[in-house]
Amino acid sequence: MKIQFEVLKKSRELVLKELDNLTLEQIHTIPKGFKNSIAWNVAHLVVTQQLLHYKLANLNCLCPDELIAEHKKGTLPTKVFTEEEFDEVKDLLIGLPDTLEEDFNAGIFESYSNYPTSTGIVLDSMETAITFNNFHEGIHYGIIRAIKKVL
Repeated sequence: MKIQFEVLKKSRELVLKELDNLTLEQIHTIPKGFKNSIAWNVAHLVVTQQLLHYKLANLNCLCPDELIAEHKKGTLPTKVFTEEEFDEVKDLLIGLPDTLEEDFNAGIFESYSNYPTSTGIVLDSMETAITFNNFHEGIHYGIIRAIKKVL
């Protein structure tokens, strides 16, 4: 599993790097042909990781409920972050993978609720959820890069 945590941390570093030199206006822009913004995608990564790993393990998520409500699957961008708010989202983006690894190694994930994803993959354990989340992160990393190219 160690490699899965390394992949998650690396993908988050790459996402953060894509944000370099972008303005607050740019991260909230939804280009023609896209459904969401870079800001929404970044927050969505934080939220989805928490839902797939903590909520489905019957544990409390480590990000605000409001962030979850506004950025979970099926939502569209409605939130415009201030610089300070988006800095908090970026802190979660970078910090939560370490917490996940610590919690996993501490054995706190004792149960897991099966979850059929929209891709047809059924998550039935923390191990499958962690692996699937890395796949999901890669999709959104690609979307972030695509949005950035057309800004």
